[in-house]
Parts: sequence; structure tokens; C-alpha cells
Amino acid sequence: MSHLWGDIQGMTLEMLGQLFGGLGLFLLGMQLLTNGLKQAAGRSLKATLEHATGSRLKGVISGTLITALVQSSSAVTVATLGFVNAGLLSLTQSVSIIYGSNIGTTMVGWLVALIGFKFKISAFALPLIGAGMVLQISGGNNKRAHIGSALAGFGIFFIGLDFLRAGFDDLGSTIPLAELGTGPLALALFVMAGILLTFLMQASAAVIAIALSLVHAETIHLTAAAALVIGANVGTTTTALLASIGATPNAKRISAAHVLFNLLTGLVGLVLLILLGGLLDRLDPTAFDLVFLLALFHTLFNIAGVILMWPLTDRMVRFLQKRFLTLEESEAKPRYLDNNILMTPSLAVEAINMELARVSRICSRMSREAISAEQGAGSRLQQQYESLNQLSNRIVEFNQELARQNLSVEISETLPVSLRVTRYFNEMARLAARLPEYYPVFEQLQDSGIRSSVHDFQQAVIHLLDACEIRADSATQGYETHQMKREMEREYQHLKSGLLNRTISSQLTPAESVTLLDALSHVHRLAEQAEKASRYWSSTTPVQQRASLLEHE
Repeated sequence: MSHLWGDIQGMTLEMLGQLFGGLGLFLLGMQLLTNGLKQAAGRSLKATLEHATGSRLKGVISGTLITALVQSSSAVTVATLGFVNAGLLSLTQSVSIIYGSNIGTTMVGWLVALIGFKFKISAFALPLIGAGMVLQISGGNNKRAHIGSALAGFGIFFIGLDFLRAGFDDLGSTIPLAELGTGPLALALFVMAGILLTFLMQASAAVIAIALSLVHAETIHLTAAAALVIGANVGTTTTALLASIGATPNAKRISAAHVLFNLLTGLVGLVLLILLGGLLDRLDPTAFDLVFLLALFHTLFNIAGVILMWPLTDRMVRFLQKRFLTLEESEAKPRYLDNNILMTPSLAVEAINMELARVSRICSRMSREAISAEQGAGSRLQQQYESLNQLSNRIVEFNQELARQNLSVEISETLPVSLRVTRYFNEMARLAARLPEYYPVFEQLQDSGIRSSVHDFQQAVIHLLDACEIRADSATQGYETHQMKREMEREYQHLKSGLLNRTISSQLTPAESVTLLDALSHVHRLAEQAEKASRYWSSTTPVQQRASLLEHE
């Protein structure tokens, strides 16, 4: 090892400059190539991803083709995430695209293996750069300019590769890396080196190019280079992990799928390497193209990973869907409903009642936010409504399952009431989610008297919502809420009369009057649903269980 360290110290500045410069040119070329192809193939990329909605197999094929085209698995992952969040792709379909993108990234290895070391680089790289820049300069900002950038990047990519090859040729005579051997410890070191280099450069293609260059220069054994490629494959997960920090739940799930897949393929690659290592190291470099074999190994273990993950995909997706939940997704899952208690109807009824009490609190929170919020709350309220709608459907299903049991008359009578209350709450949430549509109406009010009256009415509705919310510390639904509803009704009728009088006196245009009355009617209906739900809720549990329920709640 000390001998090896002495050799490293003996490296000339010229050799270091050649290696770093070559790597820089390679990365610059990759960046230009990727960005140019992404811009040129923008609509095609979207159309190909849309085609992936057909089946899981189409997803793998689409992911492979797109990544092979744009040479950026991260770009494909980001585009896939956008489609998932827009509802155009399911999580299962997006995972299959991730599978394909891992196969597609092996295209870099094939470009290097089949072209990079077979021809004189300057013979075609320099003309490519020249032609690319002509297209880029003359193309303005259209597709021709993007193709020109990609061509120039393609040429720079190979010039960088040529410098890397030359640098590693000199390195082989200075530092005998082959002395590290191909034992388990040495292979582990090369895997870790691949992971670290990919993390530092954020480009697995560069690490794969380094591995191919080292093999071409016969600086390291084929097995060691294969371990470096495995490390590069696993190292791409660091990009996914960094991208998922603070991201949406779907982004975290897709990143997690990417990590799980790459770890498995890395493990598969190591197993293949251990099994074939002895054979690979005995191959004669003069009889076999080792660079070609390394590119083939990279592709094969990624395909093997897809084959192994294929039957496990649905199970992995179900696992991921239970992770990284948002508040809305967590609320969509029942907290008290459990099929195990269906055989004990009294407990099942109490569970429905407790779930409805939780729904009441969610709906009250949504309604208060909808009435009080500023612009920008619309998407959040819509997500909350969709989650609550799922929860409401589950309550209805549980109710139906309970109805099939052998029930007493008194318990049977509570079930339709539970469905009624569920419907009131669901309608309450729907109205709250739609209320942001009327925000511009309230914001454009000029008359201070109308603004004051609207504010008073909104406050009366909020007070009613507070009183109707089912809480553990108070027995709701009774005389007080009825009185508050009557007070709210008086506010509403007074406000309507004032608006109609101002319309008659031309202080409001007919269009303004109709729009404002519609908005106020929307808020009024929301309050009515809350009062109806609270009025019927106390009837959803048999009389003899109500006291114990309140204590439990």
C-alpha cells in the first residue's frame, strides 16, 4: 500500500490536468447533449410518457427509450413525477418507467464501448462540434438550435473521453491499480468508490466512462471495473434521495422505488460478479473486447434487476403508498373502523360514531379555513375534500357491512341516521372546497356597509360551526345550536334585504348583486349542513350507549 501511495505522489501535474480536464469536458458534453435533446424532444417526451399509461411493460419500454434518447434518468424521473401528480400515471406505472430508465442509462456505456475507443476521435468529434455550433447559432431558439447544442455536446463528450483514455493510459504505467486485486475487500472498495464518485459528480455516466477507460487501458481487472460500475449504478440513488428532501409524497415514493430497485440491481450485479469473477479475470484481452463485455455486464444486471422486481412491483407499490403520507392522506384513512369488530355490533356502531366525530372536526376546520382564508387556499381545500370523500365512502361501506350482521332493532335504526350524517358532512366539505371560487366576489366589495354586513354574517356562521363541532369536552346538538342557527338566519335575511335594496337604488349592478347573493347562499348552505349533521349525530348511537360514548370520546 505504501508503494501505491508513493506512485500516487509521483503523478505529474500534466497527467492530473489531463484527467481532470478530460472529465470536465466529458461532463460538459453530457450536459449539452442532455439539455439539447430534452429541449428538442420536449413534446415527444410527453407523448411517449403518455403512451406509458397503457401497461407496465409499456412503461418499461417508454422509460428505456426516453432515457436512451435524452441520456438523463433524472429528467425522466422529474417528468414522470409531474405525470403522477397530475393523475395521468399511477404509481405502479411510474415505477415501471423508473425500471426502464435504469436500462436506458446503459446506453452511455454502449456509446463509449462501440464508438469511443474504436475510431480516431478528432476525425468525427470536431466536425460534430462545428456543425452543432452552426445549427445552434443559426437556429435562434427553435428545435434546430437545440439539436445543434446536442451535436456539439456529443462531440465534446467524445473529446473528453479521448483525454480520459489518454490520461488513464499514462496512469496505468504510474499507479499499478491492478495490484489491489479482485478479492472481496478489493471489490467492496471499488463499489464504494463508484458510489462516492457518482455522489460527488452527480453523474453515473462519468463513472461508467472512467471504468470503461480503465479497462481499455488495462489499468484494472475487468472484475474491479464491473464493481465500479455497480457502485455507479447504486450511487445514482443519492441523486434521488437529495431530490426527495422536502418534496411531495409522490416524489418521495418514486425516489424510494428508485433506491429499492437500484439496491436490488446492485446486489444482483455483485452476485453475478462473485459467480463470474474468476472466469472474467482469466479472459485474454487480445481475444475478447473487455470494454464491450463491461458494457454488456452493465446492461445485463439492470435487466436482471427488472426481471426480479417485476413480480414484486405491486407489493412494493402498496408498501410505498402507506408511507410518506400527507395530512390529507392520513386523514383519509379510518382511525376507528376495523372489520374485526363487525361481529360485535354495539362496538361497531360506537366506532362509526367516533369516526363521524372525527369527520366533524375535519369539516369544521375546512369550513372555518374556507370562510376566513385568502387567495391560494383552493388547491389545499380541494385535496382535503378528496381525502374526506374517501373517508366518507369507507364509512358508508363499513355501515353496509355492519347491516349484514344479525342486529337488534335499535342498532338497525341508527344505521340510516349514520348515513345521513355522513352525507351532511361530505356536502359540508364539498361546499367548503368550492368556496374559494367566490373569493374575488368578496374582495371586490367597495361599499363599507356591505363589507361590514358580510363580515358579521361570516362570523355568525363560524360561531355556529364552532358550536356544531363534535368535541369530547361538550355534549353538542341541542337548544344552543338551534338558537345560534336562528341568529345566523336573521343575519342572512338582513344581509339579503340590504343587498336587494342597494340593487334597487343602483348602488349595485344586477350582475354584482346576483353573484354576491350566490356566494352568500353558498356560505349559508354550508352552515345548514353543519347544523343538520350536529342535530342528527346524537341519534347515531343507541340510547343506552350514549353516556359511555361521550366518556370514551
